[in-house]
Amino acid sequence: MQHELILILDFGSQYTQLIARRVREQGVYCEIAPFHLALEKITAKNPKGVILSGGPNSVYETDAPQLSKDFYTQINAPILGICYGMQLLAKDLRGAVSPSDKREYGHAKLKRLSGKTELFKDLPEILDVWMSHGDHVTSLPEGFHQTATTGDVVTAIENKEKRIYAVQFHPEVSHTPLGKEILRNFLFEICACKGDWTSKQFIAEEVEKVRAIVGENDNVVCGLSGGVDSTVAAVLVQEAVGMRQTCIFVNNGLLRAGEFEETLKLYQEKLHLNVVGVDASADFYTVLKDVVDPELKRKAIGAKFIDVFDAEANKIGGVKWLVQGTLYPDVIESVSLHGASVTIKSHHNVGGLPEKMNLKLIEPLRELFKDEVRLIGKDLGIPPEILERHPFPGPGLAVRILGDITPEKVELLQKCDRIFIEELHNFEIYNDVWQAFAVLLPVQSVGVMGDFRTYEKTVALRAVTSTDGMTADWARLPFDFLQKVSSRITSEIRGVNRVVYDITSKPPGTIEWE
Repeated sequence: MQHELILILDFGSQYTQLIARRVREQGVYCEIAPFHLALEKITAKNPKGVILSGGPNSVYETDAPQLSKDFYTQINAPILGICYGMQLLAKDLRGAVSPSDKREYGHAKLKRLSGKTELFKDLPEILDVWMSHGDHVTSLPEGFHQTATTGDVVTAIENKEKRIYAVQFHPEVSHTPLGKEILRNFLFEICACKGDWTSKQFIAEEVEKVRAIVGENDNVVCGLSGGVDSTVAAVLVQEAVGMRQTCIFVNNGLLRAGEFEETLKLYQEKLHLNVVGVDASADFYTVLKDVVDPELKRKAIGAKFIDVFDAEANKIGGVKWLVQGTLYPDVIESVSLHGASVTIKSHHNVGGLPEKMNLKLIEPLRELFKDEVRLIGKDLGIPPEILERHPFPGPGLAVRILGDITPEKVELLQKCDRIFIEELHNFEIYNDVWQAFAVLLPVQSVGVMGDFRTYEKTVALRAVTSTDGMTADWARLPFDFLQKVSSRITSEIRGVNRVVYDITSKPPGTIEWE
């Protein structure tokens, strides 16, 4: 089935993925592409509408991102410009953009102007909106009329004949409370979308796709991590090929305490997956000996996983396909906005495995965001103990131990982490945070226990709220909860005498410490 498509052209905004999320929430499928995607590729996608994202540049800079000069005449679909997108289309269509005397950032009151407006149809005259800009439109392109203002700022413009619309604020963020309705007007009133993107349709279509590409005699392998993504991918593919899929669940010695045994049992007894459990923890500790650099840790773990996985897959025979739980954010982040990109950190789904094993990839979730994967998993009957599990990194606790990795450090962190997670459940706030974990720091400090001086390790607690992990805010956990966790860790675990709480958001930090 060919879904209607909204295409988002990314100019580098931190909110671009949030635009996509908001569109998907309306039941409309969308994709994100870099702004420099060739015009013929854009038209070939036949989008129902195109959204131009915000971005950090000024449109009059010499190296500012630009669109093809034929873009506005060749795109046979409505266009919505947001922030930088509005300024760019205004400049391109012979309006004017100038630096503002004062940067407008944060909450603002929008006043909808009198006259016909499709974008603000059925919305109040005054709206709360979220601004983030240092430039503004000072002269409208020919044929456009202004539909909203915040003080002296041109806040929204439209040209119904050309089907081009633009807003200076960000309708996609929660700080614009009626932003959802503005986007709905664009999607359904202007682009005439029907909203045919549902989880049940997705499952049925993906099952058919997998059946179509996997031969009747081909075998499939899937690397299970114990997390949501790989589990949902495995269950979905099993719907298509049955027991011709063999799942391989490797214990790298870097999982949470008891997780390997508990999750393996769940896979076998509740999900009835065809799964092989392999304990290779000693092999992983060997390759990690004296490795300190986080990127080298990831590469060492990835290389050893390939060896273990390769050995197990070769025992099966006839394997031609590899299932991976790659998500849409992984796909987007691999596409550079401006060309060659900088690697922030290696992704555990990327690197070497298909090439070495000469396998073809099946990535049934590559069009989905994290919360969409959970909805798919729910429809597939995956139990809450997996679907509600916090995200866990592919390299496991290796990137939560700063410094070299030893079995003793892993055991120490496992104990601290278990207390943290236990108390989140005890206080009934586990599901209020998107991800929570403990980090073992290479820091020792002086403490007092009884009449004795101690000089022991420091553990940092990290908990964030998020939708898909692309941005995150530190969780405001109750003080009595933090006190309880700190007290338990320092009193029950020998070797730790100090607990701190990380209050850094993403950006500027990442969620994981390494």
